[in-house]
Amino acid sequence: MNYSVFTSESVCAGHPDKICDQISDAIVDAALRYDSQARVAVETLVTKNQAVLAGEVTSKESLRYEMIARKVIQKLGYTNRIHSFHYAQSPVLVFIHEQAPDIAQGVDGGGAGDQGIMYGYACRETKELMPLPIVLAHRLAQGIDEARERRVLDYLRPDGKTEVSIRYEEGKPVAVERLVLAVPHDLKIEPTQVKQELYKKVVKPVLEKYGFSLLQDKIVLNGTGKWEVGGPASDTGVTGRKIIVDTYGGMGRHGGGCFSGKDPTKVDRSGAYACRYLAKNIVAAGLADRAEVKVAYVIGQKEPIAKAIDTFGTAKKSDKLIQEFANRLLDLSVPQILEKLDLARPIYPETADYGHFGRDGLSWEEIVS
Repeated sequence: MNYSVFTSESVCAGHPDKICDQISDAIVDAALRYDSQARVAVETLVTKNQAVLAGEVTSKESLRYEMIARKVIQKLGYTNRIHSFHYAQSPVLVFIHEQAPDIAQGVDGGGAGDQGIMYGYACRETKELMPLPIVLAHRLAQGIDEARERRVLDYLRPDGKTEVSIRYEEGKPVAVERLVLAVPHDLKIEPTQVKQELYKKVVKPVLEKYGFSLLQDKIVLNGTGKWEVGGPASDTGVTGRKIIVDTYGGMGRHGGGCFSGKDPTKVDRSGAYACRYLAKNIVAAGLADRAEVKVAYVIGQKEPIAKAIDTFGTAKKSDKLIQEFANRLLDLSVPQILEKLDLARPIYPETADYGHFGRDGLSWEEIVS
């Protein structure tokens, strides 16, 4: 870590891109619920008064795509006409067909569903073994959503973003330098009141939980000074546009492929989960203070064509011992990843907001004893 200040961002669950991720992952779950061998690659686009679903699904059961999308949109709070995007009234167009046979023949034999490069990362900055900036950004976004959903701050509206800047000294986080919050709200409520109440109800509790504090004047709320209506009416959303939010906030590298809307044979998803599993366990076992695992696959082939581990000079044991530890834990072939991490089951919508890593209850976050 050579940065003196490092910044990461997150978004609320009602952000347009996250609406899309959650719809796409709800379709993945619906397919896997009926058929553990289902193949899914679905993209969602949302804009003012419109949602569009497109992609490929091969499943033993027909899925009610429009109903799935509408349930997600309703859950996220788009229930008022003022949003110009309504769970019951906005059109939902569906353009979904089956997986191409040229791809299916390789995947059905246990091969990777795509080619690509994936990374996993872990460090000792937080109890989650994640970088502090992205963890705080996620917790703040989640806190904003909970304040709206529980009507603690009932004037807030769906959508929102957070941005956290952390000061580092000798590679360690020592202070929160700045926060940026963006959230739409009823304009009957003055921005000064919104800022004060977000500070009291969301910011302070989150920062104190992680041992930090920040003066209120170090917070920027709604940089333009006004935000009344968020969501797809103000910003078009697409599946997979928040890949850095989904992973390590920019501190760990990224291979470029998104996760949401893809069944686990797509190694963009399962390979990245496997790499996080290895990196986290390397750090948790005390073998290094920071670890990044890289893997690369060819479509249709079971075994990776390349894999590597970088501990950034923080290793406590030899590279050979660390590699042997990782090999014992998981061999990184596609069938073994799916089996070891139990990925062919409906677990994915819960990953589609506030990040795919650093969360309890996910198999790739488990620490071996």
